[in-house]
Amino acid sequence: MDQAVIVGWERALMAAEKVKERLRRATRALDGAGVPYAVVGGNAVAEWVARMDDEAVRNTRDVDLLVRRADFAAARTALETAGFVYHHLWGVDVFIDGPQGKPSAGVHLLFAGEKVQADDEHPCPEIDESERAAEFQVVALPALVRMKLLAWRDKDRTHLRDMIQVGLIDATWPARLPPPLADRLQQLLDNPNG
Repeated sequence: MDQAVIVGWERALMAAEKVKERLRRATRALDGAGVPYAVVGGNAVAEWVARMDDEAVRNTRDVDLLVRRADFAAARTALETAGFVYHHLWGVDVFIDGPQGKPSAGVHLLFAGEKVQADDEHPCPEIDESERAAEFQVVALPALVRMKLLAWRDKDRTHLRDMIQVGLIDATWPARLPPPLADRLQQLLDNPNG
């Protein structure tokens, strides 16, 4: 086998492991400091999808966490103590992994009950819309689905398709959602490959 291919696969595996390590370090720091949080984004999708089919899990390159705005100072202290470096970049509160870390691979904070973008139809969920997974607090499935439908980027639609394919989301879900989120989900249910 070509040595470059092996190195490429090894690099991909190492990158995925770094994200998992970053997630564990960040959530352990928040747990240890008693800061309420929930894992959201691609890592939350991975947690939920793995409950149905661990082979259907996709890797993600960053860590997204939901915290209360009132807990920001305590979260910042906990994350900085764990080796993360705070920056406010492009309107996002991000903690990069050490002085040489990349913002795109950092820990990004979203704020419970607040809109991510000013023109979003709905705010992020509240912290109490979460549950304990094996290693960390994760956003509840209905809240995660709303967040993915709200963001509606290509990667969010892919995450929703993954959740549909493993049976986490079915035809009963649109009735549970407000417009326009119900319409977006119905589009994916009607055409999951589109």
